[in-house]
Amino acid sequence: MNKHLIANAKNVLRHKVGVTIPVYFSPNSDERLATELLRDTAFSYAEILENPNNLCLSVDGEDNGLDIATGISKECGARLVYSRKNIGKLSGVRNGVQALWDNEQLTYFVEIDSDGDHFANELLNLIRAAIDVQGRCGRDVLVIGRRTSKHRPMGFLRGELEELADRMLLDALYYDAALSGRALSLEFATPIEEYPDFHSGFKLFSRGAAKAAFIEKPRLCGVGDDAYFRHGCEAVMTVESLLSSARLVLVNRSTFNEQPVTTFGLLDRERMIADKIIWPCKRLNVPATFVDQWLTNHFTRLMLNTLVPQGKSELLQIRRLVLSAFGIEDTDVATINWGPLFV
Repeated sequence: MNKHLIANAKNVLRHKVGVTIPVYFSPNSDERLATELLRDTAFSYAEILENPNNLCLSVDGEDNGLDIATGISKECGARLVYSRKNIGKLSGVRNGVQALWDNEQLTYFVEIDSDGDHFANELLNLIRAAIDVQGRCGRDVLVIGRRTSKHRPMGFLRGELEELADRMLLDALYYDAALSGRALSLEFATPIEEYPDFHSGFKLFSRGAAKAAFIEKPRLCGVGDDAYFRHGCEAVMTVESLLSSARLVLVNRSTFNEQPVTTFGLLDRERMIADKIIWPCKRLNVPATFVDQWLTNHFTRLMLNTLVPQGKSELLQIRRLVLSAFGIEDTDVATINWGPLFV
């Protein structure tokens, strides 16, 4: 029987899927718009689940949307959990998954954002892919909803920076695979492009992968809470799942042409991207010299380095922050090779 067929996958979706929406309303956000998007997202997912209590709104900080999320959860029948302090997205997802964990009927756990950009009507494709790969390989899975473009919806700068973080994470995973003797399986992840969309916030975890990512004790590996729970959250979910032997699967998904809401412009973006790189390299025991060379390798291929002088300055600041975390003071900019003489 082809269990990935729509009829069976719909049954799995209705009865065996738990969904967590981490909720965080920034003090600088448009509260009316954020509320509208959260309500639309929550209701769209509650409607496709047989029991809306398998949907959890997890508020990251009681001053960051708790009252609004409480009202919406009552309206749609969803579960609600919250932390008193704002810690970061990963904390919100962990709290949500842990609240759903005791329901042993749930075989898949999904994390989506509250901004309406992860469409409920596309979750079925992630489930079908998960069922298919598990049926063929008998392994846990991490399924990522892949954006067909990062530059278009997020803008040139953020698209370039996320590409850098994705490429560095792939390098670190290859390094770990070589040392551990566990080959990195990418046949379900990179049929179209050379590196996966690791930092997409639309992810589905089989139960074993979810346990590794959200139930096991956090491994900060010497980084601060912001680096682990806030900036590096998608890398943490990915690395811990794959270290538990989950297969990586990517499924194309839609995204808005422009993000409805974002806090990207409010953040220290160099610090954020550096943290996305630092934690996985520390978790996977990558030597500083390798990290430095990988940064140089990828700087030369990013179009951002052609934006003179701002692009190079942005990349150099990321390099300084990353190398500093590995005990190297980056003072010699002249050591950077920006590419060959001819292309």
